[in-house]
Amino acid sequence: MIILLKKNASQAQIANLTDRLKEFGVQTNLSVGSAHTIIGLVGDTSRVDIDMLSALEIVDSVQRVQDPFKKANRRFHEEDTVIELSNGIKIGGGNFQMIAGPCSVESERQIIEIAKAVKDAGATILRGGAFKPRTSPYAFQGLGAEGLRLLQLAKKETGLPIITELMDASHIHLFEDADVDIIQVGARNMQNFELLKKLGKTNKPILLKRGLANTLSELLTSAEYIMAGGNEKVMLCERGIRTFETRTRNTLDLSAIPVLHRLTHLPVVIDPSHATGEARLVPPMALAAVAGGADGLIIEVHNDPSRALCDGAQSLTPEVFAKTAERIRAILPFAWRERT
Repeated sequence: MIILLKKNASQAQIANLTDRLKEFGVQTNLSVGSAHTIIGLVGDTSRVDIDMLSALEIVDSVQRVQDPFKKANRRFHEEDTVIELSNGIKIGGGNFQMIAGPCSVESERQIIEIAKAVKDAGATILRGGAFKPRTSPYAFQGLGAEGLRLLQLAKKETGLPIITELMDASHIHLFEDADVDIIQVGARNMQNFELLKKLGKTNKPILLKRGLANTLSELLTSAEYIMAGGNEKVMLCERGIRTFETRTRNTLDLSAIPVLHRLTHLPVVIDPSHATGEARLVPPMALAAVAGGADGLIIEVHNDPSRALCDGAQSLTPEVFAKTAERIRAILPFAWRERT
């Protein structure tokens, strides 16, 4: 349920109303925007009398929301969420960022060399997998804690914030010790609800990837698990879904960008690397995502893709990434996005 308040509502009146609403056993979420103040009710609102609320002096209108996600819902939070990292970088609300790096951290030399290259090309966040979910148990699974240490070294060397995937809640302390700036939840863990609940208790920004066969509503409901736990610093990532098409690794759902921006206030990031699975398809899809209104891109870059231990076929070389980044910067003003 959403309660839209009149502009002249005082702080005392709002406090009295929220206290009264809590008596019905629901949670209240106050959102103060530039034009409106909204109280969102989360929980069983069947006992709340809409007519009673509508009659109150400070209430402009009341409506029930059928969507299962409340905190992620734009109706509850009209303004775009802007996530700010410790170094001042912002994502969302017109702030665009490029995330780049290898699929997997393979060695100290590799990750630092790539980190320097992508930074020089304009990337503002370094990606790299320490723990890798692989379809085959015989494929390279990542360096684990050692990979986190190497990411930390690359961060110290370049100043780039780091993002890497968390697969097990028991590893959260390792990510905190390594000063990971953004925790990624991979597509296969999008509905690992126990993991999402644990991440709701952290204070780290979360990049939540859409599952291979999940709807946008299911993606938002998964985001709700994190936000309901108290962590509202969530970014959504479209990384391609599985369809009947076989010419690409997955099908990149670019329509997800405007749909998600309509449904939610959370930033939307696009991963053209995993979506297409082929390096030559990544630049055009990255440009299309920017034109479609994405708040960021996450692109795989490797200094020697032919020898990469993971996903070399979809990884750009530093040179190709630099050219792609240049083209992206050229169209950002036309997509109402800016670098910060």
